[in-house]
Amino acid sequence: QVQLVESGGGLVQPGGSLILSCAGSGFAFNQYSIAWYHQAPGKQREFVARIGQSGAPSTYEDSVKGRFAGSRDDAQNIVYLHLNSLKPEDTGAYYCNSGDDWGQGTQVTVSS
Repeated sequence: QVQLVESGGGLVQPGGSLILSCAGSGFAFNQYSIAWYHQAPGKQREFVARIGQSGAPSTYEDSVKGRFAGSRDDAQNIVYLHLNSLKPEDTGAYYCNSGDDWGQGTQVTVSS
């Protein structure tokens, strides 16, 4: 059974940083890219980043380029999303995704 579990969200001031984690199990984690999506309050879930397999490039939505960066530890089956220079509009739930499978999300709130 595929399982994705996000963690690392929290409350941070504008300009601050967070590191989100997505732990995967039940599939060949190192063979798949993992995507991150953001759902702002009252809005649809939107693509943020895709963290490629080891050695493959990652892709980012334009509004987070230069601020967010992905990494992965395939030995631990974890993908990370480093959130830097956070803005209030980055507030919302962040979900990781692989194929048809989603995690439960982790909440990020950017506020002073």
